[in-house]
Amino acid sequence: MKTFKELLIELSACKDAIIWASNKTIEEVVKECHRGDWFLWLGRKINLPLKEITLAKARCAKTVIHLMKDERSIKAVEVAERFGLGLATREELDAAASYASAAAYAYAAYAASAAAAAAAAAAYAASAAAAAAAAAADSAAAYIAYAKKENQKQTADICKEILGELIINKVNELLNQTK
Repeated sequence: MKTFKELLIELSACKDAIIWASNKTIEEVVKECHRGDWFLWLGRKINLPLKEITLAKARCAKTVIHLMKDERSIKAVEVAERFGLGLATREELDAAASYASAAAYAYAAYAASAAAAAAAAAAYAASAAAAAAAAAADSAAAYIAYAKKENQKQTADICKEILGELIINKVNELLNQTK
């Protein structure tokens, strides 16, 4: 019988996940995992049903929906959740994803333009302003790191609830197959 660590290696999991999982059983991993993105990655790699994966992704996305500026992105999350609950069709999901992709592309172009303008303005800033900006950036970076860790825990809890048993059952099935 294969170990979960061997399965992760076979699936080309990231080094951090393999090290973290170490010699844990899949039951221990599901109970202790602190990263929603790892659950979603594993769910896709072991071919969990699309509706459940989509529901988990949508609920994870809803944790940051307040940061979304484009209505197309917000609508895509709503449609994805409805699809995961069996209340929207695959066609509706695909259409919403297409619109959200267009929104993301438009936002990326805007962000690149804004970043270039900010960089040009920063080049003219006085050294005192630069020092203040660096201090603010350090503070912001610390907050962002904290917020990211908290969101990872929140999304892990969402994924445990929606995907936990499915992952345990499917992984155990895969581990019990002969090598």
